[in-house]
Amino acid sequence: MSSVDGGLDDDTSGVPEYGWKVEFDHQFPDPRTPNYIPRIKQILQLLPLIIRYLFYMLLCFLKGQKPIMDFFFPIKSKHMYGVPLGGIGGGTIGRGFKGEFCRYQIVPGMYEYETVQANQFIINIQNSENITVYNNVLSCLKCNNKTLYNWKWDFPSNQCKYTGLYPRSWTEYLIPEFNIKLICKQISPIIPHNYKDSCIPGGVFIWTVENNSNEQYSVSLTFTFASGNGISAYNTDQASCEPFNLNEDGIEVAGSLIHNCFKEMKCTYVIGGLIKEGTAFSQLNFDPKSNGMTISKSLNLFGELRDMQLGHSNLYMRKEEVASAVCLKQCLLPNTSVTYEFGLFIDMPKIKFPKSNTEYFRYYTKFFDNNGTAGPKIMHYSMQNFKNWEKEIENWQNPILNNSLLPDWYKSAIFNEVYFVADGGSVWLLPLKKDSERIDVTDPRYQYGYFGYLEGHEYRMYNTYDVHFYASFTLAKLWPKLQASIQYMFRDTIDNSLNITRKHLSCGTSGLRKYKYSVPHDLGDPEEDPFNLVNAYLVHDVSEWRDLNLKFVLQCYRDYIMFGDNKYLADMYPQIKNVMEKSLTWDTNGDGMIENSGTADQTFDTWIMTGISAYCGGLWLAALYCTVQISRILKQEDISEKYLSILNKAKESFNAALWNGEYFDFDSSGQYHSKSIMADQLCGEWYLKCCGVNEEVLPVDRVKKALQTIYKMNVLGFNNGKMGAVNGMMPDGNLDMYSVQSEEVWTGVTYALSSLMISHGMREEGFNTAKGIYNTVYNNIGMAYQTPEAIYSKNAYRSVGYMRPLSIWSIQVALDNLNKD
Repeated sequence: MSSVDGGLDDDTSGVPEYGWKVEFDHQFPDPRTPNYIPRIKQILQLLPLIIRYLFYMLLCFLKGQKPIMDFFFPIKSKHMYGVPLGGIGGGTIGRGFKGEFCRYQIVPGMYEYETVQANQFIINIQNSENITVYNNVLSCLKCNNKTLYNWKWDFPSNQCKYTGLYPRSWTEYLIPEFNIKLICKQISPIIPHNYKDSCIPGGVFIWTVENNSNEQYSVSLTFTFASGNGISAYNTDQASCEPFNLNEDGIEVAGSLIHNCFKEMKCTYVIGGLIKEGTAFSQLNFDPKSNGMTISKSLNLFGELRDMQLGHSNLYMRKEEVASAVCLKQCLLPNTSVTYEFGLFIDMPKIKFPKSNTEYFRYYTKFFDNNGTAGPKIMHYSMQNFKNWEKEIENWQNPILNNSLLPDWYKSAIFNEVYFVADGGSVWLLPLKKDSERIDVTDPRYQYGYFGYLEGHEYRMYNTYDVHFYASFTLAKLWPKLQASIQYMFRDTIDNSLNITRKHLSCGTSGLRKYKYSVPHDLGDPEEDPFNLVNAYLVHDVSEWRDLNLKFVLQCYRDYIMFGDNKYLADMYPQIKNVMEKSLTWDTNGDGMIENSGTADQTFDTWIMTGISAYCGGLWLAALYCTVQISRILKQEDISEKYLSILNKAKESFNAALWNGEYFDFDSSGQYHSKSIMADQLCGEWYLKCCGVNEEVLPVDRVKKALQTIYKMNVLGFNNGKMGAVNGMMPDGNLDMYSVQSEEVWTGVTYALSSLMISHGMREEGFNTAKGIYNTVYNNIGMAYQTPEAIYSKNAYRSVGYMRPLSIWSIQVALDNLNKD
């Protein structure tokens, strides 16, 4: 097979050996529902919260706002998603693995799960006599018989397959009657340590068309796209289309600008293609609610787009939706291949949150215009640079992909879970002018702005800190400046209070939204005024959560180990001291060990811990150790000695209270569920091992014994060892059914546990534990690129598209640390 392209193209379409691979007609063996009904005992336990939550939902309805967490109408997975398109923080468009454009995260932090029928690629094949012999939409989507029914739909699903290896995907189509094969390679500029290109709001589609026959054909590919996002409430009378052409530096791009307005924020979809020698470009606007005749007739007659109506105008506008199509046509000689380069971008430079008077510029406007006219330049830059993107992506991925010692499933999981960095409702914003004047030039926000991502697609809070604690390994490893930016944002909140009084749904008591010297739970709701109104979460009084302050200290130390930046530690140190002093107040009997309050006062927010707990107590020991080390690094010997003394006392208390010879008890309350074997009982130890700490904080023999017990009971003893680690298991081999969360498998906790096992030499057990959760999510329940927070033993899941699974990169941290040793 030879290539006849010139100019830019020497591109290869080779589909990788590794990644998530699925046939278009694949049926997932274990489809699930988000509608899980708790056990009666659990409902009774939660009844006061449920009643208050009902009133909260009613209040939201009366105010016309969405609740931050909707437990009555959870998002139902469609078991269809593939690699989403888009860089970090500029909006994303999700694609199904069968070719649909089907999930839109354009308005910051808000998702619309609709398949827009007009958004498609269409192939048209003409023979040597310029007669159309084949035409089809390149999707298995069936026609709805209401719109665009003149297009040829329903591409045979048994002639297609898909490979997803984020941030790229490959879709293969076979047209056996003409011996033609197509491969669509989708590339988003998600590139570690490259902050300029990673923020570009969109991506490219590189189509390779192989003519494996002895005939000559003219093949056109048409990319069609409509305004809006599938939700009629977002449509405005401001939608319009206009063509563009930009020819600079020997590279020419052309296409359409599709202008929208979402919630009073202007947004332009940019679709277009690269025009090179031998390529004919054409463009046509159309009504996406029509029968589609203008497109289909033009392609069938001419193999390209021609306006056959009088009165053509450069600006195409309708009262509702508009759509545009761009077409690239090339001649394929027998036994040759050619490529077609298309792009799709979202130019939404300014955003404003509903309860904020502040207007933010997205980070990509640092490199492109911020007035809504940057679309052609973004397209041009991307067509110039997508090959460099691929080289950088391959430089990042190949050391793992080519490592024969790593399992195949891991090579898919480690990269595919990164999807959430861009598709997690992410916003990446330039610093406000007032902040630029206030913050030091060494503050990472000065150069890299503000970064926020949601706890989950349906848990609408930015940078939820107890969860980000797990997920942050991905940012710290791949985009450390974004991790640092988040840390500085949280640091600035710690010494302040937010004097807004509200009721907490769990207990009904009133309190301030934010108290001094407490790390906030989150940086706010995109439906309010995030980054100013922190702590959108209103279920519990998070100022008394035992884990948040400790997780701040642990992340500071972990970041220092990974970044090696003394200035960063010094900047965080005053707040480290303050949160540790606050945390000391939770040691009520002076034994060095903090106690839980008998309420859900940590990330497991329905699983109550009382007295000394394995989870929070282990985090406390780790935070004490890190405070000692940080104080030594900064030559604060008095603080170091103070916390070393507390650490030594706390170690004794922790081991005496919880070690039972096999594992650490859930807590010291002496209740029945105190004997629960908690999968995450060694969370603090996990963080220390990821920091490369070899000094003994917990006795190594006890850690290994506990890990062996967890593996035997929570992994192998649950669903035949094929679904990761269940959160709680009783020593008799039965599930801990004390709370809803104790009988869940948390994807992010499972990956963290796997990392810790690997750190302690339990490589086979660690990989087997993680394999169970990956295989369940991607291959059995069909939730790729929407990994849920929690999975039950049967039938159900909770919270699609969740942040915590990004903890998978802690596995790579563990492997890298072992290689250093």
